[in-house]
Amino acid sequence: MRLHSIPGGSLLAVRARHPIFLLFLFVASLLVGMPEALAHAVAEGDKGFIQESSGIMLIPFIYMGAKHMMTGYDHLLFLFGVIFFLYRLKDVGLYVTLFAVGHSVTLLFGVLTEISISSYIIDAIIGFSVVYKAMDNLGAFKRWFGYQPNTKAATLAFGLLHGFG
Repeated sequence: MRLHSIPGGSLLAVRARHPIFLLFLFVASLLVGMPEALAHAVAEGDKGFIQESSGIMLIPFIYMGAKHMMTGYDHLLFLFGVIFFLYRLKDVGLYVTLFAVGHSVTLLFGVLTEISISSYIIDAIIGFSVVYKAMDNLGAFKRWFGYQPNTKAATLAFGLLHGFG
């Protein structure tokens, strides 16, 4: 097939209707606008505060955790995929809560037990979670394997994994 003989318009117009192409454009636009390559980098203003902190400082760390959850590209992209096809606010709240609970449990566990996992492995898993959710939204698992994974369990599991970041 020649590129100029595509029925229905140009090659770009045909690709623009493909969901994976649209997802690629969205991710590319996020990466271009990112000031740092690592999703789990601590903001410059917070680094000094963390290094100088000692003792229990609940409110400042809750604030920094909430800020990370709201500005972390990995969280936003995964949750965007999770809530993309949801139309009831109750469902959106449920899935966001599952992710946040999973993330918080492993974050607290890692801090309190001083157990950590290589950030390279966690960042790879986080990237995989975004691809997984994109494939789930496209119905790939049902089409390829004849099985649809439980989306609530997957959201909680990926929240648990994100928390080790």
